[in-house]
Amino acid sequence: MLKPIRQGDRGPAVEDVQRRLLALSYDLGPTGVDGVFLGATLAAVRSFQAKQNLAEDGIVGPTTWSALVDATFTLGDRLLYVRFPYFHGNDVRMLQSALNVLGFACGEPDGIFGAYTERAVREFQANIGQPADGIAGPETVRAVTQLRHVWADKDPRAPVALAVAPARAAEVLANAHAALRAVDDVGREVSGRVVNLAVAMRSDAALAILDPGEALRPDTQVVLHLGISALDADAPRIPVVSAASDPSALSTRLVAALAQQHGCREAAIDLDGLATDERTMQRVAVALIDGLCVALS
Repeated sequence: MLKPIRQGDRGPAVEDVQRRLLALSYDLGPTGVDGVFLGATLAAVRSFQAKQNLAEDGIVGPTTWSALVDATFTLGDRLLYVRFPYFHGNDVRMLQSALNVLGFACGEPDGIFGAYTERAVREFQANIGQPADGIAGPETVRAVTQLRHVWADKDPRAPVALAVAPARAAEVLANAHAALRAVDDVGREVSGRVVNLAVAMRSDAALAILDPGEALRPDTQVVLHLGISALDADAPRIPVVSAASDPSALSTRLVAALAQQHGCREAAIDLDGLATDERTMQRVAVALIDGLCVALS
């Protein structure tokens, strides 16, 4: 949204606001979605703002627009996973509510896809035989939706559903020091996702991306070189772990590659042949974080 939408405005932007209000069951009067911001639309916007504890000024500015978008997301509209800033919205709240009722604790359904929600997604995936990557994509959403008769209209805030266990190895991410060297654009994309995921899990995660030629910190414990050609021809010989051949086994391969080394351990993550869609890149980042947490524990 480029500018605030207010009383008297007309056009496609007003229609978009009206469609979202209509999807939320607000009354727009007999004209419905007509692209004109007048009486019924103004009243609906103010009613929505009141429900969201926003200033009831009847203007759809950035805050009201963001709240409208969040409120109209439906489970399955987008890929959900841990990142920073966190995914948030009604679709996340729906997922949390369903998982809580099904016995996979997310904590309070707050609409924010954080560490506990990711853990619950992983546990649900493992329980139904899916790859436990913590990414709520089409297959996971389909499995949750098929169980709608179990969780729909149930209380997602029952005490048993709110008990949460520690998410992943958060302390490891804070206390262990690892570095990522990206040697090309694909390596930079994956490295960025790994660090983003680590920060989403623990804001003080001691994980850094090194610039070309940048020296290691003295306390660095693990260095990962990432790229399609992860090592230069004259680089020291270190283990090479392929990410493309079987991404689901990447974390265990990384642990094995690092297990036999001492001091500052290194591995090259070969990204040659890796699909560069959002789902695949995030799965690789998740696997690398998991492998690092195990190796550094």
